[in-house]
Amino acid sequence: MPIPSRELIELYRKMLTIRRFEERVALEFKRGTIPGVVHSYIGQEAVAVGVCGNLRNDDRIVSNHRGHGHCIAKGADLNRMMAEIYGRKNGYCKGKGGSMHIADFSIGMLGANGIVAAGLPIAVGTALAAQLEGGDRVSVVFFGDGACGEGEFHESLNLASIWKLPIVFACENNHYGVNTPVREAMAVEHVAERAAAYAMPGTVVEGNDLAAVYRATRDAVASARSGEGPSLLEFKTYRWRHHFEMTSIPDLRPPEEIEAWKQKCPIAPIEHRLLREGVLDREDLARLDGEVLARIEDAVRFALASPLPEPAEALEDVFSA
Repeated sequence: MPIPSRELIELYRKMLTIRRFEERVALEFKRGTIPGVVHSYIGQEAVAVGVCGNLRNDDRIVSNHRGHGHCIAKGADLNRMMAEIYGRKNGYCKGKGGSMHIADFSIGMLGANGIVAAGLPIAVGTALAAQLEGGDRVSVVFFGDGACGEGEFHESLNLASIWKLPIVFACENNHYGVNTPVREAMAVEHVAERAAAYAMPGTVVEGNDLAAVYRATRDAVASARSGEGPSLLEFKTYRWRHHFEMTSIPDLRPPEEIEAWKQKCPIAPIEHRLLREGVLDREDLARLDGEVLARIEDAVRFALASPLPEPAEALEDVFSA
């Protein structure tokens, strides 16, 4: 069953917002106005939006270092996100978390994590909490193919399976851990094959196909809500930009491979469907794009108008020092 047109427009808007937000962040980083390190989500928009499109506000997600797309898809405020990336006091973490540590508990976004695979056990904990709380809350954890070589990955899947926890493991396999091809780092062809070892469903999904991501997640979330336990979804996708916005480490991926994946842009097919079915015309698409760009411009202005945290505040809001 195809995604209804009205819902598709909103999903498209979120995908476009992620794309434009990340383009602006990359530009500002290049200009030297953003501190720290930035990992771009461009190219993977269908995963975040297709997954979060099946979640309620009270469902919880845990993200990784490439987390801006997950934040936006879950409904985070662009102003506070941008302020946090700029290191400003009005950001989500008062400017002290930066790009890799944005969180908004009010919408179930429990934060990104700069440590590879570290979000997996956290998400298992949230799923256990949901089970103990009763009701039908679901947890989702986003992680990359590189995380699948860490012990936390195996421990988390094992525990979730034993306890039949309401969690969806969402692996964004973008085929590279920095510059290492996944084929050189994993003995099996698909991450999803590893689900069998933990007695849970494992599904390989075309991660650049919004409808495919949406359907696979819908089924996995429904299974988790009904008490049937965890699932592992492997989304085959690709990041357009280097591992992070830095020039000191070269991007060793073949240029022709990058270009081939750009031809599989996850946003373009949605535009084509909306035009083909007469849901929107080109003027509508241009107007929507303009609205998105205006929101991002507002977010940049908000960030620049926000104060920097004082040095004396460095030890506030921390559990240990």
